[in-house]
Amino acid sequence: MQDFKKIEEYLFRKYIAMEKQHVFDQIPDYLDGILDKSEKAKFEQHLEQCTECKKELEEMKAFFNVFEKEIPIPTNRLKTKFEAALELEKNNQGKVVQMESKTSSGWTGNLLKIAASIALLAVAFQMGSMFQQRKVNQNIAQLQDETNQMKQTAMLSLMENQSASKRIQGVNYIEEFDRPDKAIILALANRLLYDENDNVRMSAFEALAKFSSSETVKSTFIEALAQEKNPSIQVAIIQALVQIQEKKAAEPMKKLLEKEDTQPFIKEQIRAVLPSIT
Repeated sequence: MQDFKKIEEYLFRKYIAMEKQHVFDQIPDYLDGILDKSEKAKFEQHLEQCTECKKELEEMKAFFNVFEKEIPIPTNRLKTKFEAALELEKNNQGKVVQMESKTSSGWTGNLLKIAASIALLAVAFQMGSMFQQRKVNQNIAQLQDETNQMKQTAMLSLMENQSASKRIQGVNYIEEFDRPDKAIILALANRLLYDENDNVRMSAFEALAKFSSSETVKSTFIEALAQEKNPSIQVAIIQALVQIQEKKAAEPMKKLLEKEDTQPFIKEQIRAVLPSIT
């Protein structure tokens, strides 16, 4: 990472050099020995007066030495195989632009090596980030699953408590679940159908009403309507069944009309809504 940081700093200084009277752009040619005598003399004279350019020259020498040692050069065998494969692809694809094959050397070769190293570092960083993010996502998903399991256990335990207030608290735990599983729905249905406390049954109905599209919930409402004695809960169930247009609710409603102990206002409610679902 330190070499990569140095490369960034070098490229930045090279950009700044465009705005100043430095000879940064002549350093590669000087190192490759392609400056003529006049240019070389001016270059070396400038170095004697400019510590910044002199420092740049030494750093570039160090860079080239690092990449000469660390960047592997393809073997002749690999190069031969590549050129053979390229020739075969050219024959298969038809006419393509002929590219001259040259071995990179001097400043151009070193620049390509630097670019290759930067690309390798970037790919390695991205791959590492991707795998790290995947691991984090897996850990989060596992933690969420464990948390939901704990909430569900607490909810089911509370709904079996002897205290009515605790059972209501357990029923209200439904707010913690966006998509409760079958075990939770069945536990709520059991509270609505068989709990001895009116407030617990009403709380269970309100919790189930949020999932009235479920066939299990629809069947539970129909069964509860046939046996429920509390008028407030009866009215709530009737309204819910009418809202979802559950035609199977017509029969238990008709039976309530026939019962003598059905409250008069319940019968009026049924007579008003029954035509809409029959």
